[in-house]
Amino acid sequence: MRDSHHTRTVRTTGRATRLALLGTSIALAVTGISATAAQAADGGSGDITIDKVVVNGGKPVVVGTTKTVSAKVSVTASDNSGIAKTTYFSAFGPNPNYAQIWDDEITCVKVSATTSTCSGTLTFDPQASTGFVNNKAAATWNLGVLVSANDANYIHRAAAARFKVQRFSKLTVNASPEPVKKGKTLTVTGKLSRANWEDNAYHGYATQSVKLQFRKKNSSTYTTVKTIRTSSTGALKTTVKAAADGYWRYSFAGTSTTPAVNAAGDFVDVR
Repeated sequence: MRDSHHTRTVRTTGRATRLALLGTSIALAVTGISATAAQAADGGSGDITIDKVVVNGGKPVVVGTTKTVSAKVSVTASDNSGIAKTTYFSAFGPNPNYAQIWDDEITCVKVSATTSTCSGTLTFDPQASTGFVNNKAAATWNLGVLVSANDANYIHRAAAARFKVQRFSKLTVNASPEPVKKGKTLTVTGKLSRANWEDNAYHGYATQSVKLQFRKKNSSTYTTVKTIRTSSTGALKTTVKAAADGYWRYSFAGTSTTPAVNAAGDFVDVR
């Protein structure tokens, strides 16, 4: 039997005519601004400042193979005349991967007479017709921002913040035989896989360090027993001596392109 595994909820926002999904360069005719132009050098006028930028709550944006993932972006800016609007948020990864949202999808709320926080949602869809071009999209992205003040001052930052886009990971475990006699050998198998955006399937993650962990029946804490590496296909296999009733799981710490993940614990009855 297995304990519960983590879940992730995603939602879709934004108008397709305004949002360039991750993929090849698309002319943004509705605004007259190209994706390249949106990456222009920093600039501005007056005393307007960007005070704080938060992308996806400070966490990486993790994308699988089927579900659209939405990442909230908020930018706090100040000017002595007050903030008029945020024209766009432009998120750029390794060329040609990008996502953008424009002023009619960005809501600004006054914090004070001089400061406002403007928020919108970037949408990442692995199934879109323009989709992820390749797995290079799993990288550190820059967020470009253009904010205007009531006195016509403006500020543009090509990299107002940086955030990671990662490939969703899965990890399984199976300990056998079940039940097992005390002192006998348990074989623990499993597999580490992650999203591949080139064919929208999950493939094994090769030669990665993974911890085998054990939690006694009445305990809430897992302890690492040993560390092994995945095979060329992402497979895991090792043996241990059965000592007590409890849960066995594999635990992966993650990499820059792939998030950490724990397998759901597999309970073994030791007799």
